[in-house]
Amino acid sequence: MLDKTAKADLVKYATSGELTGDFTNSVSYLSVAFGGSWEDYAEIPQQTNNPELTEEDKKQLLTLGRKTILYALQNQRVPQASELGVTVTDAMKRPRAAFVTLKKHSQLRGCIGDIFPYRPLYKSVIMNAIHACLHDRRFPPVTEAECKDITVEISALTAPEPVASPDDIRIGTDGVVLNKDGRSGVFLPQVAPEQGWDLDQTLTELSLKAELPADAWKEGASFLVFQAVVFGENEK
Repeated sequence: MLDKTAKADLVKYATSGELTGDFTNSVSYLSVAFGGSWEDYAEIPQQTNNPELTEEDKKQLLTLGRKTILYALQNQRVPQASELGVTVTDAMKRPRAAFVTLKKHSQLRGCIGDIFPYRPLYKSVIMNAIHACLHDRRFPPVTEAECKDITVEISALTAPEPVASPDDIRIGTDGVVLNKDGRSGVFLPQVAPEQGWDLDQTLTELSLKAELPADAWKEGASFLVFQAVVFGENEK
């Protein structure tokens, strides 16, 4: 997962058997420190506002998502943007959360992303392209043979903000995060319009997605909203 220049140092290895004296059923504990210098993180602009992505930025990010998937499937590791021939602009280096959505013949094939902006946008695209491809538990991993039928869509998010009431949620404009009783669910802004849902239907489905009762959103839940710039490849 890390750059080839990363160095791993063993800090401590121990087992529960050393404490209990029972080595027939023991648990191992391992601490490793990773060190190194990673150029991609060296000069991230610190501005918190999200500059407008140009059409070329969007094109480069979509190329980055597609090439990342192919590279990861072929090489079994996370690529650097420079290895994929993608130009990373200042707007792409800004900390910004993103979702990567994969579709096959117009049907969802994988979708995973970040909610909060804790890494550069292009890094979010790289990691979530891999996660959507291989780690969406709703689907089997995407195969290399499928890639010709897969289209990539990226949603670049604004930072989530709380709303006092679900009535403040704007269907078709706001993405929604629902939190209640330690469970959470999220819908991107485009989900409700694509499904033809109104606000009540959206929050009912979001409650179910969070593995809560259908009416859980009506009482005791909190909500975050965000907006997204959504762009994708042409349907294959």
